[in-house]
Amino acid sequence: MTLPYIRSAIAAILLCVSAAQAAENITLRIGFLRGPTDLALAKEKGTLEKALAAHHVKVEWAGPFSAAAPAYEALNAGSVDLTTGSSTAFVTAIAAGLPLKFFAYQAMPAEGEGIVVRKASSIASLNDLRGKKVAVNKGGTGEYLLSRALSSAGIPEGAVQKVYLSPSDTGTAFVGGHVDAWATWDPFLSLARQSYDARPVANGKQVGSENAAGYFVSEAFSQAHPQVLKWVYEVLQQENAWAKTHQTEAGEIWAKQMGQLGNGLAEQLGRVNTVPVTPVDASAIGHIQHIADWYVQQGMIKTRPDIASHVVTLSP
Repeated sequence: MTLPYIRSAIAAILLCVSAAQAAENITLRIGFLRGPTDLALAKEKGTLEKALAAHHVKVEWAGPFSAAAPAYEALNAGSVDLTTGSSTAFVTAIAAGLPLKFFAYQAMPAEGEGIVVRKASSIASLNDLRGKKVAVNKGGTGEYLLSRALSSAGIPEGAVQKVYLSPSDTGTAFVGGHVDAWATWDPFLSLARQSYDARPVANGKQVGSENAAGYFVSEAFSQAHPQVLKWVYEVLQQENAWAKTHQTEAGEIWAKQMGQLGNGLAEQLGRVNTVPVTPVDASAIGHIQHIADWYVQQGMIKTRPDIASHVVTLSP
């Protein structure tokens, strides 16, 4: 056996060892939001860790985050690689230059978002919002829903007073009468109806919402580990299929993660939110682009982002 041959053999062995170590060292850091998502089911059941461990990928969870915006900021800062959120908050984030990619899509159910008031309120329709204080999350689903609602009712944006609050802070303000209405989404919408004595004034479909829930990843991680995204998506599909046939059980998991068991919340969450998860196809891109165009039209963002350039295509 010659010395060059031995050196080549050693080099090949070291290369294999290095590749194996690199595979074992992949860590996926996930920013967790409490809410009715397939990712939340996977977290509770441990299915994502189990599936990715088979591919030498370790999962770490960060959070919970109060809404999509702070989760996106954590992703931008390099603290997490993947998270969930809304297409509305995604548009705001990429318009601000955050390096996000959209890789899985869930259309928002009509009853999964809307505007609510207290049952004792005199507000009976969207027209009654004139001069009222409406709680919204800035640049996200709440502000989008209110903007769509005002437009559908022919009410100028300045005719209502927006009160910018995070969803986790709005419950107290709503119950205490510090705001007159709340533009929100699930799980907070169902929580308001089940526990805060709220009633709907309009749902997402009635105000023309094109919002969706989604799954987002940093550009850096998507470029470095595209196969990991495919494995994550496979788990999301599995959890989605399970939720469709186990709505109450799925709702119980989502309610438990919020610390809100009881009052029929689990049944409401499960009934409303077990909707299909899909890749971000041309139709989905169109809906998200419409949101971006609406934001530009309303002056909520200055530049029009090209949504298609911020999408990961999950090829077979």
